[in-house]
Amino acid sequence: MRAATLSLVFLAACGGGGPSEQPERPLPNGPDRAVVVQGAVLGAGDVLEVRVYQEEGLTGVFRIDTDGTFQYPLIGQVKGADQTPAQLATEIMRRLKESYLRNPQVTVFVKESRSKKVFVLGEVHRPGTFAYEDNMSIVQALTLAGGFKSLADKNRTVLTRVIDGTEKKYILPVEKIGSGHEPNVLLQPGDIIFVPESWL
Repeated sequence: MRAATLSLVFLAACGGGGPSEQPERPLPNGPDRAVVVQGAVLGAGDVLEVRVYQEEGLTGVFRIDTDGTFQYPLIGQVKGADQTPAQLATEIMRRLKESYLRNPQVTVFVKESRSKKVFVLGEVHRPGTFAYEDNMSIVQALTLAGGFKSLADKNRTVLTRVIDGTEKKYILPVEKIGSGHEPNVLLQPGDIIFVPESWL
C-alpha cells in the first residue's frame, strides 16, 4: 500500500522540560522524496544494477567494495562511492564510448543501499542501526528492531529528520499506522526513530 503524506505534530528542537508542541506540519514524504533518494550519493556496500541497452554482457549486478570501487566488464575498476547513480551512469557511458561502443545507453539502479542507515532507539526489543532500503516505512523499521516492548508509548513515537540542514522532530501514531487507521510513513536515510516509555 502506497504511503501517504501524514500531518504530524512538529516538536521544537530546543526548549526546557521536554519538547513543546507546535502547529501541525506535514512530514515531507511525497514526490520530493523520490528526488532526494535518486540524488543520494552511493557508498561502500551498496548493490547496483547497471543496464546497458542491447548489451546483455555489460548488464549485471555489482557491489561497491570497501575502497569505494567495483569491477566492471571491459573497463575494469570503476569508482562508485561519492557519486549519484546518474553520475555513475555517465562515467560508465563515457569510458565505454572511448574504446568499445559507439553510443552506449547506460542506466544505474540501486538494488540495496547498505551504506545508508536508519536508527531505531528506545522501547523496542532490538534497538540499533539498520540498513535503509528504498520505500522503507516506519513500520518496517520497527519490525526489524523486534517490535515494541510492553511499556512502549506506541502512538508517541518520535521521528527525527534533518531537512535543509535543520533537525526536525515529529510525533507518529505508529499503533494507528500499523492497524491501518493512519497512513504509513516512508523513511529517509539518516532518520532516527525513538520510542518513548509510556507514563501510564
